[in-house]
Amino acid sequence: MTNVLRWHRPLMVFTAAMAVLAVIAGIGVFTDPRVLTGAPIWLKPFKFAVSFVVYAATLAWMLSLLPRRSRIAELAATVILATSVAEIVVIVTQVVRGTTSHYNESTALNSALFQVMGTSILILFIAHLVLGVVIARGRLADRVSAHAVRWGLGLSLVGMLAAIPMVMPGQAPPGVDGVSGAHSVGVADGGPGLPLVGWSTTGGDLRIGHFVGLHALQALPLLALLLGTRLDQATRIRLLAVGGFAYAILTVLLTWQALRGQPLLQPDALTLTAWALLAAAAAGATGAVLALRRRPDLELAA
Repeated sequence: MTNVLRWHRPLMVFTAAMAVLAVIAGIGVFTDPRVLTGAPIWLKPFKFAVSFVVYAATLAWMLSLLPRRSRIAELAATVILATSVAEIVVIVTQVVRGTTSHYNESTALNSALFQVMGTSILILFIAHLVLGVVIARGRLADRVSAHAVRWGLGLSLVGMLAAIPMVMPGQAPPGVDGVSGAHSVGVADGGPGLPLVGWSTTGGDLRIGHFVGLHALQALPLLALLLGTRLDQATRIRLLAVGGFAYAILTVLLTWQALRGQPLLQPDALTLTAWALLAAAAAGATGAVLALRRRPDLELAA
């Protein structure tokens, strides 16, 4: 616990604040009868608050791995914090006002708030990139953890980029004024969706690839942890590379599936083939890495 308290303090304070917001928004989901785009109005603040808890805490942990303090990294983390605050403030403000935050340009105020969110996300992307470069260049004590962190930071940038199609000109719903984008493809936002996450069950949903890509930040370090210490270091690093490449391709495939208007759980034959090829390639690469691993008995014999 002492080590956790020594992590990047502003990020940890933000983590605690978002945890409190998640509780408040969670209560709002069940006590506020208002519905917005087919979901309880407080569901979006709840999901974003939980996401920010995980994101900020993960970045704070990654900063703690650096062998020495980096002013550039800490400045980038502070910028990420500021832009995250701006985004969540807009989201909560719009919920209190009873309207949407994303893609909402129905009035001058709504448009200005959405522009604040867009600008904040762009700045956050740049700061995240800077932070990733600094940490990637840092000489972390554990080489396996270092590779996991680099993969996680890099792939999370891919996840951020996966959101770009949501605001492309062709993504705005036809015949609807004041809306400049959408996360659903082939159907209107707010239709039937999977429990909690709300991903469309009748059309494509660009949030899926975005979500999966962003959480590479946690998935790759978790993979490194699951690999344990029974395998030699070189083998674990190679397996992380296999996992990283597979994760990147999965993020692209999920975005491609959504852009073709397909629900996650209703893939067509082409999508199933792509998934199968990815699984086979990942399994084959994993098998090849394990076949080449160092065997202690052979090292002793040598």
